[in-house]
Amino acid sequence: MKFHLASGNAHKAEEFRALAAASGLAVTVVSAAATGGMPPVEEDTGTFAGNARKKAQALRAKLPDDAWVLADDSGLCVDALEGAPGVESAYYAGPQGDGAANLAKLVVVMRDVPAAERGAHFVCVLLVLGPGGLEQVFEGLVGGRLEREPRGGGGFGYDPLFVPDGLARTFAELPEAEKNRLSHRGRAWARLAEWVRRRSG
Repeated sequence: MKFHLASGNAHKAEEFRALAAASGLAVTVVSAAATGGMPPVEEDTGTFAGNARKKAQALRAKLPDDAWVLADDSGLCVDALEGAPGVESAYYAGPQGDGAANLAKLVVVMRDVPAAERGAHFVCVLLVLGPGGLEQVFEGLVGGRLEREPRGGGGFGYDPLFVPDGLARTFAELPEAEKNRLSHRGRAWARLAEWVRRRSG
């Protein structure tokens, strides 16, 4: 099965390819760049699933009717910020979608929040569009807390600030395979992989 990934984020494409390889399934993930790039999409639905659907539909419009499309919408929900940045995670510091600026802004906003109130969780919604109008949604969530300063050179986005429950290292300090196993995206992918296995009989 081939999934066309409805994202222009190269880091996400790499992460999904690693997840597909680790799952042991005969699944390939093709970047939107392979079909001329990801069309612009205004992520304005207010929900992770709604945004993922818009992205999937935008790429699907460029592909044959029998193509499979995979879209992801994910974000960091911070307890002390009443769930922000949430669905606005990619644009927290402005419409330019600058990951480094988003991370820097969150560090400043959370500067004076005490350790006991630094809880947060990552959410990932994967949405699959297939032939004949098929749609499937898979969600993954991982809880944790925010450090005061970024640590680690791996991952992307808010990974250098986020420590998952039960660990002392940030997502950006974990080996890729361990992060993928624990992450919100990895958990959503596990549900998707199980659905693929059931379809394959």
